[in-house]
Amino acid sequence: MVYLIDASVYVFRAYHSMPPDMTDRDGNPVHALFGFARFLCDLIERAQPRLIAVAFDESLETSFRNRIDPQYKANREPAPADLKLQFQRCREFCELLGVPHFASGEYEADDIIGTLHARLRAEGVPATVVTRDKDLAQLIREGDIYWNYTENLRLRHHEIGAHFGVPPERYADYLALTGDAVDNVRGVPGVGPKTAGVLLNEYASLEELYDNLDAVAALPIRGASKLPAKLLEHRDAAFFARRLTEIVRDMPLAATREDLKPRAPDLAALGEFFDRQNFGPTLRRQGERLAKLVADAPVARSS
Repeated sequence: MVYLIDASVYVFRAYHSMPPDMTDRDGNPVHALFGFARFLCDLIERAQPRLIAVAFDESLETSFRNRIDPQYKANREPAPADLKLQFQRCREFCELLGVPHFASGEYEADDIIGTLHARLRAEGVPATVVTRDKDLAQLIREGDIYWNYTENLRLRHHEIGAHFGVPPERYADYLALTGDAVDNVRGVPGVGPKTAGVLLNEYASLEELYDNLDAVAALPIRGASKLPAKLLEHRDAAFFARRLTEIVRDMPLAATREDLKPRAPDLAALGEFFDRQNFGPTLRRQGERLAKLVADAPVARSS
């Protein structure tokens, strides 16, 4: 099992939920860093992963999706300077903790996770995707787990449809129809979650749906008689939206299975790092326990 962690959702959660008066020696806020560090240490102690990767978003403005659609995520406010600094320190913390971490200016964290998931799955390794982001549900396949760590919600492949409306294989198409307000993705006007759910539980893909538009009018959907014309009118918009909602699974990424093995934490450097952040003993003790976990791991742990 490989644990693929969507860092941003947990950094943002800590930023908005932890007391902002936590500061480092220079007076910079460190509450998001502290919350993320506690989350990551707790997860590793709990799961004791043999393979792990943390994916970060490097920028909300430079991914290939922004070239496809300049309005993609344009509704989001730029990250405050103190949050950007804490994101950098979260990556530094991962490095000192011995946890493999990745970021790209061209691709998003979702694409990093999607690529690592596909690469490891080809080797027979299932994944636990640790996130609160619904978009990543599209990756889950038989043997995988979608883990909303904050709510301790674990969903297996056969449970995704009941929770998110459609099976994971169809979720990118579902978002292409409904649109995604969070990412400023426009779908098909007038097609909401219920309608999209019925359509994509009947048809396996956008392609299959559009190949069977004449039959859509007979589906048990309110206003079904007008739906084929509406879908046809906005066909290009739906397929355009899917270019934004579909996670990339083959981005250029220099990472092998061997690169995803956790290393023993650098306790001396971690101690200096914690001193600079004004962190107390809790994380230090966790770092020591994690070092022991890695040191005591059997040979089979690295497989």
